[in-house]
Amino acid sequence: MTEAPAPRPAAGRGPGLERCHASRLSVEDGALVLRARGRTRRVPVGDGGVARAVFVDAAPADAGRDDPGRPDAWGEVRLQDRDGTQVARIPLGDWLPEAPALPERAVQGEQLLERTGVAGLLKAAGVPLHVARDRNDPRAGSGKGGVSLGPGPAFPLWYWCVRGVAGTLWFSAFTVVVFSDTVPGRLVLLLALTALCGPVARLVLRAWTRLRAGRRRVTVLERVTPDPAPGSGATVRFLRDTEVRVQDRDLVLRDLGGQEYWFPRTGAHAVTRLVKVLDGTGRPVGAELRGPGEQVRAVFPWDLWFGGADGADGWSRLCGAPGLAVSERRLGGKRTWPKGPVLGTGLLPRTGRDARRMARFPGTAAGVSSTAVMAFGNLFSVIQGVRVADTAPGPAAVAVAAGALGLVLQAVPYAVHELRGRLVLDRTAAEHTTNEEARR
Repeated sequence: MTEAPAPRPAAGRGPGLERCHASRLSVEDGALVLRARGRTRRVPVGDGGVARAVFVDAAPADAGRDDPGRPDAWGEVRLQDRDGTQVARIPLGDWLPEAPALPERAVQGEQLLERTGVAGLLKAAGVPLHVARDRNDPRAGSGKGGVSLGPGPAFPLWYWCVRGVAGTLWFSAFTVVVFSDTVPGRLVLLLALTALCGPVARLVLRAWTRLRAGRRRVTVLERVTPDPAPGSGATVRFLRDTEVRVQDRDLVLRDLGGQEYWFPRTGAHAVTRLVKVLDGTGRPVGAELRGPGEQVRAVFPWDLWFGGADGADGWSRLCGAPGLAVSERRLGGKRTWPKGPVLGTGLLPRTGRDARRMARFPGTAAGVSSTAVMAFGNLFSVIQGVRVADTAPGPAAVAVAAGALGLVLQAVPYAVHELRGRLVLDRTAAEHTTNEEARR
């Protein structure tokens, strides 16, 4: 009996790895069941529940303008009851493991449904699936209502609650301070403490992420790390962090930013083939990991992964992974490889600066703006503390200390990350080895 597909979430890193480990969408006892971050949501199938599904194979009208790379740009599957009312929706970009590494809508139509496993999931549930190429198609409905069957946010709820409450209090205090001639010391104290919550919450999130990662238990059958050819430009960070893990249920590709791409090893959308690609002279140029319909899910450039002295051993261990059929193919004429955008071609950044940006602890959707606001808040606390030093020396001292601490808590992790990268991790492996030998 073929196992019903359970889609894997889009790749994540840092706190987002929790989704890769735990979030799954499956069919159980006549219902679609979503498990994500300790919560379970059931959507019944049949009478009183999902009777049909419509795949809206079109990006939103404003895709690519305000928020490039968002999951709903890949299209969605709308689950409707017998009357056409939307019961739930499945954002396909959230269930495509390699989505963060591909241009928007690089995969569309039936190929996207197969890659995510949603087509097999609905088939196992007995839900008929229709395709609408236009969001105005009458079958698509309004797109409103129902629950979202996505893997959930990358950041935990407690983090958003802390940031939200502290941010609201800080902005309220900030507004009063800016528009008041006299400022009470207690208000400055509130301003400083709420501004400090942001940097502290981020450090706690780092510790929480490490703690959770240490508690995860996965069965690793094989672990393959790159063995690059001399002159490939591989860095210490690349060799340390990049790997392929063959687990009991998944094949996982990890990049140097800590992002993990999880591919199932069973089910209709499983990765099942490993193809060695040769050029016209018979020299290996890379390998392809293939899924349903011979779709290439990831590639491994040969010189970067298996071109070193021990590369043959890594290749043989990967070939020996259970459930992977191994074959070869030869490129004809002047054909280039790989063809089109695919995961695996950008695992080694061109510059150290790019590598450090990839490896930085992930931020919120606000990105640099969030960090800038936190830094401004702490600096403003110092200024206001100095301002009320004569009238409220106690609160003023605490405000200055809290503001300075907040600035330090943001500057030190950033400085350590940058210096460690520049001095050690983002140097080429050969250069680092030479320096180590010189010190001895």
